[in-house]
Parts: sequence; C-alpha cells; structure tokens
Amino acid sequence: MKIRGTLIGFTAILMWSLLALMTAASGKMPPFQLSAVTFAIGSLPGIVLFIFRPQRIRLLRQSPKVWITGIGGLFGYHFLYFTALRNAPAVEAGLIAYLWPLFIVVGSALLPGERLRWYHLAGAISGLLGTITIVSRNGLSFDGAYTLGYGAAFLCAFAWSGYSLLTRRFDRVSTDVVTGFCLATSALSLICHLAIETTVWPADIGEWAAIVGLGLLPVGAAFYAWDYGVKNGDIQIIGAASYAAPLLSTLILVASGFAAPDWRILVACLLITGGAVLAARDMLRPKPAGGEAIAE
Repeated sequence: MKIRGTLIGFTAILMWSLLALMTAASGKMPPFQLSAVTFAIGSLPGIVLFIFRPQRIRLLRQSPKVWITGIGGLFGYHFLYFTALRNAPAVEAGLIAYLWPLFIVVGSALLPGERLRWYHLAGAISGLLGTITIVSRNGLSFDGAYTLGYGAAFLCAFAWSGYSLLTRRFDRVSTDVVTGFCLATSALSLICHLAIETTVWPADIGEWAAIVGLGLLPVGAAFYAWDYGVKNGDIQIIGAASYAAPLLSTLILVASGFAAPDWRILVACLLITGGAVLAARDMLRPKPAGGEAIAE
C-alpha cells in the first residue's frame, strides 16, 4: 500500500511538470481567471463520479478543520503565489516558493510514525540545489525592494507544505473531498479575478485546449493524486522527489522549443535524480528475510 501510494504521489509530480508548458500555451488569461477556470474543470471528474454514484456525496461531510486545511492549501497557495509574482521577479519568487518540498521532508519528522533520517534531508537539499541550478541560469538578484513578494513566496511554500503535512493526518478522509476543495478554490479565485483583473478569453482553439489540459491534469487530477499519495505513501520520498517537477518542466520546454538546452540542465538532473534516489534509500534497498530494513 505504501509503495502504491508513493507511486501515485509521483504521478502528481509528473503532471505538475506540464504546468509551465500548458500555461505558456494558454495565452494571456490573467492568473486568477485562469485559476478559476482550471479549478472548475478540475472538479468535473469528481462531479461526474457523484452523478453516477450519488451515495459518495456524503463523503463531503467533513469537519471544518478538513475544509479549512484543504481550501487554505489549494487557494492559499495560489493566492500567495500570484501575490509573490506580482510583487517580485518571477525567478527569485519561484525559487523561494519551491522551498516547500524541503519543508515537507523536514516537517515530516513531526508526523506520527515518521522518522527523519539524514538521507531524507540530504536528498531534499540535493533537489533544492538542482532547482537553484535550473532557475538561476540567467542569474539571481535578491533586492530588498521586493520584500513583500519574497515574503508572499515564503508563505506560499509554507502553505503548501503545511497543507500536505496536515493532509497526512486526515488519512481517513476520502480523496473525494478534493472535488469540494477545487470548487471552493475556483469560486474564491473568481472573486479575486472580478476584483482586480480584466477578463481575457482564449484567442483560438489551441489556447482553449491548453486550458482544458491544465484543468484536467496539473490543476485537476494532480491534486487528487497528491492527496492520495501524501496520505498513503512515503511522504519523505514524495517530498524529496517533488524537486523533479521543475527539472522535467524545463526538459519539456526545451523539447517543445520554448527554452534552449543548457549544460546546467544536466547538472540539475544529476542533483535532483541523485537526491530522489538517496531519499528513497529505504524503499530501494533489499530487505532482510525478516521483512524489515536493518536499523541504523
């Protein structure tokens, strides 16, 4: 069950690696409008399931803390991320925001039944270094004038890692509830859009296809897979492996002609892959006849 949950968690990372490409192909729709539309699309699979299996609607009856955690995680992350990008350079803000895998690995030590070992932390740090290698291709320059944006990016990382860790504590809550989280995030994003943005609709069928793809995969199925993964898989391995998303995203952009190849990508590949393998040491190494790995 743990291996299956970990692998399903990996699929979320794979889907998030498509986020940059699909966003680039989606045209000039403002961020909160794009969030409102894609999260509405992302909720459709769950809605269809409820239509054919109405008895599952009762699974949405959860305590307020579950709803606060879920909506706070999905909407809170995106609200803070967009705020960061509006108030700081995208590269630096994105790098700070991507501290969340490291926060998950370190924070997992506070979860019942989890034990943080040196190779979990080393794997996460290796992944972080790989991410820095990718995003700093054109240089990094942290300027105090962007303190608000940097702060929002840090809170963004804290929001997603906190959501992921708290979700682990709600392991008995069905993943069906993610449908409700997506609907609520869509509604809140729409409110933000109407308040501060000008509506822009896609110019052609290609942009519409990219937006639908975003809603079905990176902003849809990925959140269902992540919910199942962090509840049932090895959250430390999933957290460290999450640094593969920006690497895969860059490789996809290069393959699609949206970015140029660079030697730094190879270095990042080695750091991120090596870090993920190191963090997954317990899962990959053979176990003794007794069934348990030798204690260190």
